[in-house]
Amino acid sequence: MERVQKKQSQIDFFEGKKAELKNMQCNTLDEIAQKLALFNNYNDQIDAVKKQFNYEQMMHCTDEAKELGEKIAKAAEELEPKTAEERREELAKEALGIEDEGILDEMLEDLPEDALEDTLDKMLTDKEIIQEKLDEELPEIVEQEKLTEMFLDRQYVPFDIKA
Repeated sequence: MERVQKKQSQIDFFEGKKAELKNMQCNTLDEIAQKLALFNNYNDQIDAVKKQFNYEQMMHCTDEAKELGEKIAKAAEELEPKTAEERREELAKEALGIEDEGILDEMLEDLPEDALEDTLDKMLTDKEIIQEKLDEELPEIVEQEKLTEMFLDRQYVPFDIKA
């Protein structure tokens, strides 16, 4: 609003100067040339004020877009899926009371400290057991994928659509 008012006051000033030129009496060719030069100068000044305003508006919009982009990027980063390690660290922090937010903290306050440590150890052990089972089953899964791919390759029969 401030920029709009500033622009309008400057434009009004130069429009007023142009209106004053109408009252100026010219008797010689030099005076007429001077009056025409002033008229063109005032028009140039008005155009310059409008260009400056447009430039400032563009910069303002760019700044707002950058801020919005940063907010969106931050929100997207927070919504990004967390790795298993990040989730484990987060659970450990919550279990140890490092973070003071959420329902889990309230529930953990009621439990004895030994139970928290036991639960954390159990979770870490369970994760290790799951990882071992996955490592054991992985070669079987890969072999099954290869067999399926070979079966599908044998099933494929090329045909000519021109015939």
